[in-house]
Amino acid sequence: MSSWEAFSADGHAATWETWDGEHTEALTLRWENEAWTATGVLGRERVEYVLRLSPTWRVRQFLLFRDLDEPDLWLGNDGHSRWGEVNGAHRTDLDGCEDIELPSSAFAPTVPLRRLPLGVGDSADVSIVVVDVETLALVPAARRYTRVGERRWRRRRSETQETDEFDVDDHGLVLDQSGRSRRR
Repeated sequence: MSSWEAFSADGHAATWETWDGEHTEALTLRWENEAWTATGVLGRERVEYVLRLSPTWRVRQFLLFRDLDEPDLWLGNDGHSRWGEVNGAHRTDLDGCEDIELPSSAFAPTVPLRRLPLGVGDSADVSIVVVDVETLALVPAARRYTRVGERRWRRRRSETQETDEFDVDDHGLVLDQSGRSRRR
């Protein structure tokens, strides 16, 4: 079973870089208004994202900023895996999805991993929304997470059948992903 170390209520910060050192992701996690707020900046894509998470690591809101003061994309989850946009439009195509993933984000796996009560050798399938930061396209997909060691995980992407393995720290934050990113 997962036994993650609690994040400090004062916040937590992490930074990843691509293996070539060209691009970074900077994350700040804060406890505010009885929920978690994760704010990240992806250098390669030149975007900022904000995830509002419940105390049990369920996605409540997702905002993506590209080059405007207002979010380019703003999604909310009603707590029952039904999604809507800020204008109130219900996104039935996303119904059943639990999590959000920006493909180049090293933080993306942390949200489901913090929630999944998996022992070593156990697997779980998670429905997600994959966000294309250039087009703002939202695509439902699945991830299979398998805990292969105390701090080692395998992730399989349904849309590409790609599998990768990575280690996490005591908080469930990804350390290094071979060929993708590494913690600084």
